[in-house]
Amino acid sequence: MKRLLIAAALLLPLAATAAPEAPADKALIERGRYISRAADCVACHSIEGSAPYAGGLPLESPFGTIYGTNISPDKEHGIGNYTADDLYRALTQGEKPDGSKLYPAMPYTSYHLITREDSDALYAYLMSREPIPKASPQTSLTFPFNLRFGLAFWNMLYKNRVQMQPAEGKSEEWQRGQYLVEALGHCGECHTPRNALGALQQDQRMEGGVLLGYLAPSLKAEALAARGWTTDDLATFLKHGISAQGTVFNEMYPVLHHSLQYLPEVDHQAMAVFLMGDQPPAPATIATRPLAELTASAQAGRQEYLNLCAGCHGAQGQGIPHVAVAMAGNTTLRQEDSRNLLRVIDDGIREQQFTGFERMQPMPGFQHDLDDERMRDLLNYLRQTWGGSPGDIGMESVSQLRSEKVH
Repeated sequence: MKRLLIAAALLLPLAATAAPEAPADKALIERGRYISRAADCVACHSIEGSAPYAGGLPLESPFGTIYGTNISPDKEHGIGNYTADDLYRALTQGEKPDGSKLYPAMPYTSYHLITREDSDALYAYLMSREPIPKASPQTSLTFPFNLRFGLAFWNMLYKNRVQMQPAEGKSEEWQRGQYLVEALGHCGECHTPRNALGALQQDQRMEGGVLLGYLAPSLKAEALAARGWTTDDLATFLKHGISAQGTVFNEMYPVLHHSLQYLPEVDHQAMAVFLMGDQPPAPATIATRPLAELTASAQAGRQEYLNLCAGCHGAQGQGIPHVAVAMAGNTTLRQEDSRNLLRVIDDGIREQQFTGFERMQPMPGFQHDLDDERMRDLLNYLRQTWGGSPGDIGMESVSQLRSEKVH
C-alpha cells in the first residue's frame, strides 16, 4: 500500500516563493480530492492519529530516514505559498520552487506522467484544506546521499525512464488502467526492483521488489495468473482489500485504507484489466496435496501448523470468516520466494478493517516460538500442501531471510 517508495513524500519543508492562487470552484476541489486518493498522497504525508497531510512520517531507506513533509496550505511549514506551477514542477520534475531537488522517495519518476489538469485539481484540493502549523523532522541520510546536488546527475540518468506502454489496439479500459497504475498509483515504485543507487530497474518493471523486508510481488499478468488471480478477483481485491486469494497486509494495507477503497469500481476494474490484459491468461488451479505426498520436513510441519495456526485458519486450511483467511487458494503461499510467508509468521499482522463490516482479527507473531528448523518445516508444509511447491526450503534459506536487515 507506506513508507519509502509508494507514496508522495515531498521530502523536506518546502520553500515559499510566490503568492497562492485564487480559490478554486467546488467541482475542481472534488476532482482534486479524487486525485489525492488515487495518488495515495495521505499515506506518506501523515502520521497515524495525526492530522492528514501534516507530514512527519518516517520513510526508511537503505540510505537513511526521510520524512514525509507537511503539504497542508500552511505558509511556514507547508505549501501555502506554492502556486499551481510550483506543485506541478514538484510532482513531475522533482524540484522545489527555489530549484533545489527533491529526493526520489517522492515518486516524481512516475508522477512525471500526471497530466497538468490533474495536478491543478490536486493543487485546488490541497489549498482548500485547513493549514496545519507543524514542522516535519529533518531528513537524515548517510554520506554521500545527503549531498542534494548529486540528484542532478541521478535525474539525468533516471528521472523520466518510466514511460507509458504503447496503447495501440488496447481497450479504453486498459488505457485508463494504465494511467491509474503507472502514473497516479505509481505501483511500479514498489513492485519493481531497484539498483544500488535506488533507481528502478526498468528491464524488470513490475516483476517485484523488496521493501522493508517484504516482497512487493510481481504484477505481470503471467505471474498474477500463476498465483491464482483473475481480472474480477483482482478488481475485488483492489476495492475491498480481500478476495478468495487472501487479504492486503503490510505496506498495501495503508494503500487500501487511504486510497484504493475510495476509488469508484470502474477504476478498480480498469486497473485489473491493465494488469491482467484485455485477454488475460487463465488462472492456475492448485489442488490440496495429501500429507502422504509431502516431504519429511513438510510432514513434520503439519504438527507446527496444528499447534500454532489451525485454531484460526482451520485444520484443513479452510479459514474462518472475519477471523483468518483460508490457506487453500492463498496467493502468498504460491510465491516462489518465501519471504512474505516467513515474515508474516514471524511478525504477525495487526487487526485489519476492510470495507463494509469485513475485518480480520490480529495474528500474533511467532518469531520467538519457532527456531529455524521448526520454521522451515512449517513453511514447507504450507507451501507444499496449498501452494503447489514441489520441494523443500532449506535451513540456509530460512536463516538467511531471518538474518537480513529490514530496509
